[in-house]
Amino acid sequence: MISSDGIRGYNDAIILTLLAEGDSYGYEISKEIKSRTDEGYVIKETTLYSAFTRLGKQGFIEAYPGEVTHGKKRTYYRITAAGRDYLQEKREEWQLTKQVVDRFLAAAPQPTGDATNGNVVNTMSEEMKEDFLPPAEELG
Repeated sequence: MISSDGIRGYNDAIILTLLAEGDSYGYEISKEIKSRTDEGYVIKETTLYSAFTRLGKQGFIEAYPGEVTHGKKRTYYRITAAGRDYLQEKREEWQLTKQVVDRFLAAAPQPTGDATNGNVVNTMSEEMKEDFLPPAEELG
């Protein structure tokens, strides 16, 4: 399962993405996140509702009352035009973020010939090699 620290900055974008697909309510959004990630990410209820509050204050979503379930009106959320603009910015930012992080994490590190992999000789300049190493013909 993915850590909440690794995804924290993208919870808002995930929620906005789902709302861009259609109006929804908290529990349904939570289930959809869990389903789409094959349970790799389960958003906490407090995280979800804090995001709703934050996104509402920023004008990115609007809340409205929906149907009554179990004696209580369900609150639905919809994305606003400002929310769609913000979502597009976050999508562009994500592409750049992936490119940067992939440069460090995507490929296995390649040997550099430095002291960290036990080959100090490869880090020496040719001049240093001449000063410190015997001529090749003496090595046999």
